[in-house]
Parts: sequence; C-alpha cells; structure tokens
Amino acid sequence: MEENRLEQKEALQTLVEFNERLVKNMNIIVKELSGQRLDDTDKFLKGILDAVNWEVQVMNGTMELLNEGKERINKEEFNNKILELSKALKAKDDAKQAEAIRDLIPAFESLEEAAKEVIA
Repeated sequence: MEENRLEQKEALQTLVEFNERLVKNMNIIVKELSGQRLDDTDKFLKGILDAVNWEVQVMNGTMELLNEGKERINKEEFNNKILELSKALKAKDDAKQAEAIRDLIPAFESLEEAAKEVIA
C-alpha cells in the first residue's frame, strides 16, 4: 500500500512539472482556434489533446490520494468539461473547441494545485 502511495506521488510530481506547459499551450490553442489559425494548429491541438488525456489518466489513477481528507477535485465536474471538449471536437467547430478548452483550463489549474498540495 505504501509503495502504491509513493508511485502515485511520483506520478503527481510528474504531472505538476508537465501541467504548467500544458496550461500555457491550452491558452495558445484557444487563440489559434479563435481565428488565428496557423499551419500547424491541428498538429498542435493533437499534442495538447494527448497531454490532456495523459493527465486525466494520472488524475484517475491518483484520485484517492488527490481527494484524501477532503475533496480537491470534483471528478464529475471535471468529466463534464472533458465531455464538452469531446463534443466540440466531434463537431469540428473551432469556436466550440476554443470555448471548451477555455472552460477546461481552470480545471487543469485546480488539478495542479491539488497535486502540489498532496505531494508537499
């Protein structure tokens, strides 16, 4: 059990290091999807989505630790924002994608704060 906890803390440490860049990139992609598209916007978006998926997997694998003692992450709210992004991606609508990512940024900022609190 203690080894599992240690692995979860290590995963959260990696997430914290990774998350700052992800949030920065999410802000950039919102601008690109809001009318400032570049040649590599689709490739950039795919990289961001891969990072989002990885962080969600880490969050799901460490949810017990993240919410130990108190609720730091509301999984239902987080999942609802992910579902909105998924719908926007399926619609292939840049404006909807930008809005969904903009709405998701605070959730990832909260995830980083929760992870920092747990590993401190």
